[in-house]
Amino acid sequence: MRAMVLHQQRQPLRLEDVPIPEPDDHQVQIRVTACGICRTDLHVVDADLTEPALPLIPGHQIVGIVSKTGRNVSGFEVGQRIGVPWLGGSCGHCDYCQSDRENLCDNARYTGYQINGGFAEYTVADASYCFPIPDGFSDQQAAPLLCAGLIGYRAYRRISDARHIGLYGFGSAAHILIQVARHAGQAVYAFTRPGDTEAKSFALSLGATWVGDASMTPPHLLDGAIIFAPAGELVPDALHTVRKGGRVVCAGIHMSDIPSFPYDLLWGERELCSIANLTRRDGEAFLPLAARIPVETTVHTYSLERANEALDDLRAGRFNGSAVLTL
Repeated sequence: MRAMVLHQQRQPLRLEDVPIPEPDDHQVQIRVTACGICRTDLHVVDADLTEPALPLIPGHQIVGIVSKTGRNVSGFEVGQRIGVPWLGGSCGHCDYCQSDRENLCDNARYTGYQINGGFAEYTVADASYCFPIPDGFSDQQAAPLLCAGLIGYRAYRRISDARHIGLYGFGSAAHILIQVARHAGQAVYAFTRPGDTEAKSFALSLGATWVGDASMTPPHLLDGAIIFAPAGELVPDALHTVRKGGRVVCAGIHMSDIPSFPYDLLWGERELCSIANLTRRDGEAFLPLAARIPVETTVHTYSLERANEALDDLRAGRFNGSAVLTL
């Protein structure tokens, strides 16, 4: 099969012919039809995340068709459309796994990081960590739901009762979550990079109440905010815009250092927290909700061999919405 392979961080992926992987007893083999490109893929390629299993096939927002099943697989069958997320496996017996918090397992493994992912014509995945894809989504539109959507939704649940919500960094996750928040009747305030007029227009087209640069103060104090951008300097800015009793959620897997800030920004029972990865319950809750709303993902498609171009476009912020490799 053809695959885009990372041999060394900070180096381009290489298009190679590699063996088609065979599933073990608990895995499904998947013929990949689409794979979303995530900022986490950039963190892997750019060495912000430092423990990849090299050589590595990246990609963790995978949509495809089951082509083989292991002997112990139940719940999926050959010919079924399936989705593979970032969390690819966990130990199953630690305190975290036993309390439905497998996202915090110390021995968790991740698709496109320690497990070969979806920048390829075929992949294998542990069936216990995969999800059926709801009808109504094309393969390309479904792919961003599997990380930008799922991890964004996990962050959103921490402020789901807020009336006024701030989203810092209006990329793939934010363009999905604004649709969830607007469906719930919440007002969304979008914060973008200075001068990014296209992102501002994009946010307004999706129903944002207000848009502005990340350093600006919105016209209404926020009840909660999510920081999707991997920029630690946004934390004091977000705390400044949140009212007493509000919560700021850091949703990225990687963030630059957070600068010091006066205690007054945190005082008043404001909360600062992070979310990590996703649980299977997040997928079971979010994907049917996305179908009911329905969420409409804005996608920019690239062929497999253009994966490096897609990563570079994401790094430079050359598109709104999500990038997806199509096979």
